[in-house]
Amino acid sequence: MSDIVHGRLPCALEYGVNVLPNRHVVSFQVRVFAGTCYEPAEQLGIARMVEETIDKGTRRHGGRVLSDCFDAIGAGRQSGTGRESITFTCTVLPEHFERAFELHAEFLTEPTFPNEAVDVSLELARQELLAIEDDPQGLLEKKMGPLAFGPTLGRHPLGEQACLDRMNRDTIENYWKRRFRPGRMSVAVAGPIEPDRVKKACTEYLPSSDSAPPDGREPLSLDFHPGLTHHDKPLEQEQMAICWPGVDVVHDDFPIQIVLIGVLSGGMSGRLFTEVREKLGLVYWVSAWHETPRGCGLLFLGASTTPDRCDQTFSTLLREVNRLSEDLTEEELNRAVTGIIASRDTRGDGTRARCAELASDLFFYGRPVPMEEKIAKLQAVTVRDVHRFLEAHPRNQLCIMTLGPRALKP
Repeated sequence: MSDIVHGRLPCALEYGVNVLPNRHVVSFQVRVFAGTCYEPAEQLGIARMVEETIDKGTRRHGGRVLSDCFDAIGAGRQSGTGRESITFTCTVLPEHFERAFELHAEFLTEPTFPNEAVDVSLELARQELLAIEDDPQGLLEKKMGPLAFGPTLGRHPLGEQACLDRMNRDTIENYWKRRFRPGRMSVAVAGPIEPDRVKKACTEYLPSSDSAPPDGREPLSLDFHPGLTHHDKPLEQEQMAICWPGVDVVHDDFPIQIVLIGVLSGGMSGRLFTEVREKLGLVYWVSAWHETPRGCGLLFLGASTTPDRCDQTFSTLLREVNRLSEDLTEEELNRAVTGIIASRDTRGDGTRARCAELASDLFFYGRPVPMEEKIAKLQAVTVRDVHRFLEAHPRNQLCIMTLGPRALKP
């Protein structure tokens, strides 16, 4: 059993607490609405540079001392930069929650961005950008983003070499000053903890005189560019990605989209694996997935094949999607739904996963959404719903990209 408390402080900071009495640890996530879509066009990559350097020193502690403080309480930390937000996640014993949150608030509100740490992070980012050239899937993803999502939502976290070369401590600090304030943050917590402790910690450690309304929550428009693009590269394998518009997280048809992805790519029983890989042997890997910034969504198909089988693989991937309108069975649908729910009940039931789920709910819905509500909507999806979804989102306007020695035949 769990209880969920949701509130907003006078400084516009939003918080949610999923009380899980029988857990042994507490997880929390601070989400800052400062992702790549907010970067100035001449500073691509700066959001990730803030993420990488923000905990390397504060007005009270150097980076090494700050790291030792986290280690002293056994805190496990992660961070990440996405299209719309930067996230900082921590898992700790319940008795150390306040100290862990205080340390996060310290580097979020008073970082010093030491020059040495900035220089190291910029050099590492340059090296990562160069390394992408030798990572076919990573390179395809980077090049696909601007075509699928547009030049703003489609930005890559690593940015561009020319932008990194112009970046320095001052530009990084200025981006932090503009974006990192309570009105652009949300806090999600899960575990055996009283909501009043969370509210008190947020109030005490993230104080602000900011009286402006919350911002950074407005969705950006999808700038989808259909068409066929090929990037010639001397590889033994041909990388391929196909996408078309779907729905966003808050759309009534989103559960149908989840189930559709489950039917296509739900493990070894998914259609793409069984039909394209196992029966025909066309691909090294194949998958279907969706990506859903606020206000929009795209469905993707991806595969790696041999250059001479590129055209056949492309037509077969689309055939398997289209065929769902003809021969999807109740048994196949139910198997996909069961797999999705089972995954949520196993891998998705850890304390950190419950925290991430709550953080996602606050981000997309502006409220906690009970797991029972989500599961009921998945279980209500029918074969006819899938047929209707496919008809409403046809594959007649596709964004297609190949990377390798051979282009698709038009």
